[in-house]
Amino acid sequence: MSKRPVPAPLLIACALGIEHLALRTGDRGGAGGPYTVVRTGMGPRAAERSITGRLAAPAFAGAAVLATGFCAGLAPGMHPGDLVVAEETRDPRGTVPCVASDLLVKELTRVLPGRTVHTGPLTGSDHVVRGVERSDLRATGAIAVDMESAATLLAAVRAGVRTVAAVRVVVDAPEHELVRIGTVRGGISAFRVLRSVLPAFFEWHRSLLLPRR
Repeated sequence: MSKRPVPAPLLIACALGIEHLALRTGDRGGAGGPYTVVRTGMGPRAAERSITGRLAAPAFAGAAVLATGFCAGLAPGMHPGDLVVAEETRDPRGTVPCVASDLLVKELTRVLPGRTVHTGPLTGSDHVVRGVERSDLRATGAIAVDMESAATLLAAVRAGVRTVAAVRVVVDAPEHELVRIGTVRGGISAFRVLRSVLPAFFEWHRSLLLPRR
């Protein structure tokens, strides 16, 4: 009798302690295979270093990688607590297409009914973006910006062929700039949404599982 193949694991990457807390204390039911939530540290260099190191371990061979956490919305009409599902991530070093974004949208809508889900390009930055710089990034077609997603996915695909995606929760937007996470209603709303996303990630992962070779 042949053994069932071991599914490729899911590596969920976030940067901040508050993001890690939300994911660690949220709804973790429904995992379809092994998964790990890793805190990379803030900024693209920290994210790239952390993901490259993790994926070098045999246990993460072929792992799917999903970047998540908070982001700044760039499009008018965005609100704290809205979700952003990346169709691709961008930074000056390149663009990485995301896989099965439509499935993530479907699952997030199911898990979080009533929440607005935006799709489009997610751009990377090495610093917090405010004011006119947000308008400049919006002019490129990007709908949101964060500091780690692009670096995370670029490091992931450079480490080998794998499934990648990025889902972010808007913590501030053009009409709702946030001074500090957790001090205003927008930050609290984004935290609560992030606590609820894991079941959608698990369903996405389950649908894409491939046997290891």
